[in-house]
Order: sequence, then C-alpha cells, then structure tokens
Amino acid sequence: MTLPVGDLEGSLAFYRGALVAGMGWVERDIEGLPTFGPEGAEDVAMAPGGPLRPTIHLAFAADDFAQVEGFHREGLAAGGRDNGPPGPRLQYSPGYHGAFLLDPDGNNVEAVWHAPTGEGADLSG
Repeated sequence: MTLPVGDLEGSLAFYRGALVAGMGWVERDIEGLPTFGPEGAEDVAMAPGGPLRPTIHLAFAADDFAQVEGFHREGLAAGGRDNGPPGPRLQYSPGYHGAFLLDPDGNNVEAVWHAPTGEGADLSG
C-alpha cells in the first residue's frame, strides 16, 4: 500500500518509531519510496501528497504481545497520539490484543496480535 502523507519527515519519524523500533520491521527504498514491512515484505510505503481525507484505519499484524507494546511505546515517543493502549479487545474476538495510535495525519494506526487459542485473554500485565 502507498500512503500519501502531508508531512513526509514527520510521518517517517512516526512509522520508523512504531514499526521499526517498536515491532522490529525494516525500512527499504522501493521505487524511490521509503517502505516498511517485516523482513521480506513490503507492507506500506510513504509518499508526499496527502493527507488522505477522510482518514483511514491501518492495522499491522504483530508476532506477539511484546510487539504490540513496542509499537505503542515507540510510536508515542516518535510523535504519535494515543488512541488506545495495549491490551485485550475481546469485543473484536477472543485472543485479540491491540494498541492504537493516531499518526501525524490523524490516521488510526493499529498493531494487533491474536493470541493462540487457550492462552490467557489479558496479557497486558
């Protein structure tokens, strides 16, 4: 996905914090655009030209609850705004754990991890 952003440098700082520092993803240059994803993947690229209106909801799959926590912590430190702390969201499904941030353009960005069946519903501490 290519995400048009209003402030490229501000958005890069946020996504580098939330996805690279927080979730261990990598950043690559793909066709001239900074692009983020887990090793071997290209999930989202940043391009000047936004912000999108209306805003959108982006959800990124985490490998475990620690990545959900890291996404939230590092994304906040990199300029994101809290839109829901890490924790279970059983209203969505059993084992659903997520955290939500607003990026610099106001998009709702989420890291989500689905606990395997049989694991506790509340791993948030």
